[in-house]
Order: sequence, then C-alpha cells, then structure tokens
Amino acid sequence: MMFPDHAARGAIALALAEDAAADDITTRWSVREDLCAQARIISRQAGVAAGIPLAAEVYRQLDPTVVVHDTISDGTPVRPDDVLLRLRGPARSLLAGERTVLNFLQRLCGIATLTSRYVSEVRDLPVRILDTRKTVPGLRALDKYAVTAGGGHNHRMNLAAMVLLKENHIAAAGGVTAAVTAVRKGMADEGRDVLIDVEVTTLAELREAVAAGASWIMLDNMPLHELVESVRLRRHRGLDIVLEASGTITLERLRTIAETGVDVISVGALTHSAPALDLTMLVDGAPRV
Repeated sequence: MMFPDHAARGAIALALAEDAAADDITTRWSVREDLCAQARIISRQAGVAAGIPLAAEVYRQLDPTVVVHDTISDGTPVRPDDVLLRLRGPARSLLAGERTVLNFLQRLCGIATLTSRYVSEVRDLPVRILDTRKTVPGLRALDKYAVTAGGGHNHRMNLAAMVLLKENHIAAAGGVTAAVTAVRKGMADEGRDVLIDVEVTTLAELREAVAAGASWIMLDNMPLHELVESVRLRRHRGLDIVLEASGTITLERLRTIAETGVDVISVGALTHSAPALDLTMLVDGAPRV
C-alpha cells in the first residue's frame, strides 16, 4: 500500500486544529521567537517504523521553514535509541508540532510492530495476515498503511470494496443462500463485479455458502477441527475459494490456526489493540528524561 498522502493531510489538519498548535501559549511565552534549534525523534524500544512521512507534512502545515530529514524508511526495524528523524528550524515550531508528530508516529509504529510479530510467527507458512475495518474513525487509511509496513495485508478498505455477508446480513436476508442470491442480483442490476465473502460459523453454513457460489468464506470462531475439515472439504471438491480464519485471533493461537491450511487470517487486534511504540522528541541541549 502506498503512503496515503491525501488522508494524511486531512488527518494532520484536524489534529493540529484540535491541539490549537497555532496558539501554543506555553512555547510562545517561554521560548524566544528568534531561537533556532535541532531535534531528534528517537525510539525508546524495539519495533518497526511506520508513518515517517507524516512528520514532514505536520511541519509543512505548521511551519514550512522547518527542515525534516528522515533517517529511516517505513517498514524498517528500529532498536532502542535509534533516530527516526532529525528536525531543524524555529524552536517554537518544533515544540508546537511535537505532540502531533509523536501521536501519529507512535500509533502507526505500534500497529506496524504488532503486525510484524504476527507475520513473523507464520512466515514459513503459506498464509497471509489481514487487517479489518476495526480502525480509528478518520484514520483508516493510515492504520491500514501501517499494517502493510509491518508486513501484513489489507482486507477490504470500506463497505464498497467487496461484499462481506456477516451474520446480521444473513439473518436479515433469510439465510446464506438467500443473502448470496440477493447480492448476485444487486450486483448484476448495478453492473458491478466484486468478491463475495460470506461469514459462516458451522460446517453446514460452509457447505451452503459453497453451494450458493461464494468466492471467499470467512470461518468465524470455528474450532480447530472444523477449520481442518473446511480445508479438507475444499481440497476434496477441488474448489477455487479463499478460506479465511477470523474471530478472537491471538498471537498465541495464530500458528496453530495457520497450520490448518487456511489461506488468510484476519486480525482485528492489529489496529484496535496495538500498543503505541514508545518514541520521544529531544531538542539538542535538552536533558533526556
């Protein structure tokens, strides 16, 4: 996934406005207007970099005279005390943008770091780790970009990207077959062609989804023996469908699930529960705390 410039610009504008960065009274009243400084953004723990281009955009909007130099690129592993960026410009501007830059970078680096742990756990197996739509409202493009920086893959970006018939759609439509039939009619009426992903929780629903012509099937919270049976059924029938394991996927259970032979595993925790990576900005001459 390419860095989402447009989404970044909008999110940063909102963040700077929210922080009243143009009216930083603490900095304005304590730091001389003519003081220029240099600063570094440093990692305090090991992880994976993501969102590095955000810093330049923050200062482009706040004060274009600030010079931002990236010392690493997104997707790069970082260690404690590694420098991610170097900054130079008016001290007031550096300080006014500090928290906005760190808020974005800590979140995105945290997502990339957690994703890399999931990916590493199954690196030798033919399975892909996918994200979900469980993202911060307004930050989806950035959250999903961070997943790819960590080696993961994106599931659907939004509700228009593909069909995903979940339990409530199926209940409202009157069952798996009825839901898939209705979707195929709607797709034909609008002249569109997208993947149809059907969420199932039992082997009976799986067989019904297969018979209805689903091209992607989400095996939601299925026990291991049913995941194995789902893969066996596909192989036995020679089906060309994607099998996705989903639901309460943890790092501890990941490899066992991957070894069942599913194609992809979707993990909501990548974006809704990733801990922020501990980063700090240090102005040259300032003591490290």
